Amino acid sequence: MEMFWENIVVITAARYSVVVLCTMIFLAIFELVTSYKNWQEIKNGNFAVAMATGGKLFGIATIFRYSIEHNDTILQSIGWGAFGFLLLLLGYFIFEFLTPTIKVDEEIGKGNQAVGFISMMISIGLSFVIGANIR
Repeated sequence: MEMFWENIVVITAARYSVVVLCTMIFLAIFELVTSYKNWQEIKNGNFAVAMATGGKLFGIATIFRYSIEHNDTILQSIGWGAFGFLLLLLGYFIFEFLTPTIKVDEEIGKGNQAVGFISMMISIGLSFVIGANIR
């Protein structure tokens, strides 16, 4: 049975499953902190929300990419992935705080593509910085 858990296909499937589950949970948390409903807005064609959500997805995936690369166990990967997500979430709130003349959340909800694009790039950029620090 030990050989089964050491098989690269089994390890890959396990890590993949865990990352998909964590991504769903983390996106649900993002959904709770935004004033708009991500998937409903995307269904309605709100490209700003799609860019911001896509940036969050890419950011979460990038953080987990580094987490998997630098950790031996799934639990370590989950721990670093969750910590990285919290930093990404913090970055979202800092972005809102540092732009007092723009209500980021509100603008994205209204379909402001420029704000959605900047939000996407912040999520992507921060994920590389966060990921680079994962050990």
